[in-house]
Amino acid sequence: MNETEKQLSVIEKNTAEIIEERELKEKISNSLEKNIPLRIKYGIDPTAPEIHLGHTVPIKKLRDFQDLGHRVLFLIGDFTARIGDPTGRNETRPILSVEQIQSNLSRYREQAGKILDLSKTEFVYNSEWLSKLTLEEVIKLTSVFTIAQILEREDFSQRYRSGRPICLQEFLYPLLQGYDSYALNADIEIGATEQKFNLLAGRTIQDAFGQQKQVVITMPILVGTDGGRKMSKTYNNHIPIEISADEMFGKVMSIPDGTMEEYFRLLTGIAETEFREIIKNNPRQAKGMLAKEIVKNYFGAAAAEESEKEFEKIFREKQAPSDIPEFTVGKNLLDSAGTACILDIIAGSGLLSSKAEAKRMVVQNAVKLDNQTISDPSARIAVKDGQVLKVGKRKFIKLTTGVNS
Repeated sequence: MNETEKQLSVIEKNTAEIIEERELKEKISNSLEKNIPLRIKYGIDPTAPEIHLGHTVPIKKLRDFQDLGHRVLFLIGDFTARIGDPTGRNETRPILSVEQIQSNLSRYREQAGKILDLSKTEFVYNSEWLSKLTLEEVIKLTSVFTIAQILEREDFSQRYRSGRPICLQEFLYPLLQGYDSYALNADIEIGATEQKFNLLAGRTIQDAFGQQKQVVITMPILVGTDGGRKMSKTYNNHIPIEISADEMFGKVMSIPDGTMEEYFRLLTGIAETEFREIIKNNPRQAKGMLAKEIVKNYFGAAAAEESEKEFEKIFREKQAPSDIPEFTVGKNLLDSAGTACILDIIAGSGLLSSKAEAKRMVVQNAVKLDNQTISDPSARIAVKDGQVLKVGKRKFIKLTTGVNS
């Protein structure tokens, strides 16, 4: 196996589709022959401040390219975020303010650095060129596509047939993403399978503007913790990479057994023959192994060991965590008899964001005080120092009246 084939085998692993593989092989061969690294583009719009495990699937592929000696262009869509990617949407995204975008992207470099070698990563921002386009240049860009081509997108065609509105700026989104590839002279662009239309737009625009077409590599979409829909903050089924090691371990342990193979394949380096055998023989052990491996990737082996012990302590031995934050129940929550409404405590402590959410958890028998289930949303409790309140499977807080503090 020559060097071109070696690189190709690394790049092909876990990919969904390569367009075109022949072109990719040629690009790798030319890169090796001329000793010029390929320019690998990956774009993400800062519509939310968190990178989650679903985002890491294509980012891990970027790391593969870095390890092979190529150049990663990590594109922050600070201009396109103002439009909002219509992919997979059945309605127009709200337009974000510049302040919201700046707030979201401020943490991206640090989060991406958990996977990428930042010394080999160039962060670029598409406002640098898109904000400078003249109306004449925009018209030239739109002339590359027909309305019929744009409406071939499944999400657009579904909305059009059902009579739901499509704003004109949404038609521009794939054109602008494609123009990014031209502005960066990208050799390869990586994205999720649902991004295929946008990625192919880059090839079309590069070709129309006299530039060599980029190769498109699509990566599988990671399913969320609910086991049904794609991982997304919108669906509240995501696992952020900036949470604590214990939280990450617990969230991975909560995924349905049927999703384990996908998580092993896309998020770890464990051989398929190995993880399939463990899943078949002992699913519980396999999930623990999976959670430990993922936590190790972001927090190190020692933290992964501690998270496993903490999880076993809480869920198998039914004990409280070692380190529980305290919440002082203030006088504003207490009545003359020293009791407080359970919903006020849950919402006031920040365990849940609202009384409505707290009420739902109480009704579901998911709230316990010192291991005693509270099932009445109107219940008032006599607050004593040291009481442990548990909400759901992983949220704990120790109550105090503040008298001795």
